[in-house]
Amino acid sequence: TATSLPELSQESISFAPWRVNSMRIISKSPEATELFGFSLGQLLLPGDFVSLHGELGAGKTKFAGGIARGLGVAPNVPVTSPTYTLLNIYQGRIPLYHFDLYRLKGDDDVVDLGFTEYFSGSGVSLVEWAERLKGELPYGRLEIFLSYLDETVRGIKLVPVSPRYEKLLEMLPSCADKN
Repeated sequence: TATSLPELSQESISFAPWRVNSMRIISKSPEATELFGFSLGQLLLPGDFVSLHGELGAGKTKFAGGIARGLGVAPNVPVTSPTYTLLNIYQGRIPLYHFDLYRLKGDDDVVDLGFTEYFSGSGVSLVEWAERLKGELPYGRLEIFLSYLDETVRGIKLVPVSPRYEKLLEMLPSCADKN
């Protein structure tokens, strides 16, 4: 079991009009992936938008579960991928709107279903396959990329797309090695 956050490192990239610091993490276990999601979930606020990317088996559901727990969703509430339901809503200190847009064709579907109303609402939007939003993708967001490295090890890259999310990355636990 994981007792601390996975190893962290940070790199800088240029992105006008501000400097974006992306963060790369190597998670050595599913528990560490969930724990890192928990730490992030504790920092999220109403109206936050998190875009989650990764292939099947990359750890998106584990990470989403950690975010849900960090937002105060009860431990006995199962966090599952909304692949067929498109949206799961979880109640915590603030609501978590967990979307899976894989089966949608584009941003028109999202607008027709009324999903955009959630994106700046009273909860946190966690969106898998957010690239399907196209023109409806919010300006401010945190992009998270999960990649399969081996059976238990995952790579996680966090890319803030606005100053709000740069500040959020700076607030992640001090046990993060930010070289």
